[in-house]
Amino acid sequence: MRTQSGIRSALAAMGLALAVGAAVMPTATAVGPAPAAPHTATQAAVDTLKTTHGAPGSGAVVRDGATLWTVSSGTRAINQNLPFGPDHKVKVGSLTKTFTAAVVMQLVAEQKVDLNAPVETYLPGVVQGNGYDGNAITVRQLLNHTSGIYDYLEAKQGNLWDFMVVQQNRTHTLAELSSWGLSKPPYFAPGAGYHYSGTNYMLLGMIIEKATGTTYGQAVNSRIVTPLGLTNTYLPAPGDPTLPPGHVRGNLDMGLIWIDITDRVEPSIGLSGGGLVTSGADATRFFQALLTGQVVPPAQLAEMITPTSAPGSTAPDYGLGLDKFTLPCGGEAWGHYGIWPGYQTIAAATKDGRAAFVEVNDLGVNDIDAMAGSGSGGGIARSTTLVAALCDKS
Repeated sequence: MRTQSGIRSALAAMGLALAVGAAVMPTATAVGPAPAAPHTATQAAVDTLKTTHGAPGSGAVVRDGATLWTVSSGTRAINQNLPFGPDHKVKVGSLTKTFTAAVVMQLVAEQKVDLNAPVETYLPGVVQGNGYDGNAITVRQLLNHTSGIYDYLEAKQGNLWDFMVVQQNRTHTLAELSSWGLSKPPYFAPGAGYHYSGTNYMLLGMIIEKATGTTYGQAVNSRIVTPLGLTNTYLPAPGDPTLPPGHVRGNLDMGLIWIDITDRVEPSIGLSGGGLVTSGADATRFFQALLTGQVVPPAQLAEMITPTSAPGSTAPDYGLGLDKFTLPCGGEAWGHYGIWPGYQTIAAATKDGRAAFVEVNDLGVNDIDAMAGSGSGGGIARSTTLVAALCDKS
């Protein structure tokens, strides 16, 4: 979770660094006609989400068993009349963490990784020094953010020019990104609290590579993407921030103008903590499959949805790469928030096979709620839309 001043400074710096193309006035958005009924509750929620964020557009994709439907508001590309659809690709940020956690849990089921084993077992010498001891931090604590390891993005807030300009012009590795966080002292002793940290998931990406003998991207592809038939999900190649045809454009809201930053953020900044591209159809298929036991065995799924309940946690329902959403229509869903420059997303599914994905193609300088929701415990407008979609059986 970022500080409010740090968030504003980071986003403002990004806007200044990336505003090299034509700026577009938000009032120039072309808005298409609203889809027809019957999903009026979700339509109203998506319309409100768009308005709340002052975004060019927003959309929701819902999968109910084998049925898939979509609701769209506004446009997925400024100055064009392009509704959101189920197959349009989006940079989903921290939704990636659930994919990463699922791969780790598969490895746990295969007895290639032990949840309660120290990180030192898999990454000898990596988490040592500066107040860290890899012998005292477990794999489980990486998954549920109770390791105390400093967040790699927060570590860069003190040098915004370096992060927003220098680091956007070079590629990165899991080890390097982990080192950013490990260069700062821990938030607390292992297990003594909760603090959302992307460094945890960079280290998990390294553990996946060690245990599988493949790259992180190859592991996700062979273990999740291919078996589930996810045609729009992939880890972008380092150095290539562009998206292939059929995607949602991402925008930075500077207050009076939008800046299209879809192709301007180095993808290897995210990797196993936030680097995946997917679509509403693919995301709902993944979360539906995960919560209905098609991705990890029952014992490992039970671990994933067991709340952390860490001392002083701001996200008491966070498990292992999944957060709980209580539904006003009854029951609960499990999923994750996501943030990437220009995009805000959220996705979740129920155990009876209902899944939803919500997106908005805008990130604002003063959008504190959205940035706080990049991990868990925030993103109120997105979570409200998500539960509305999951409860909409009209």
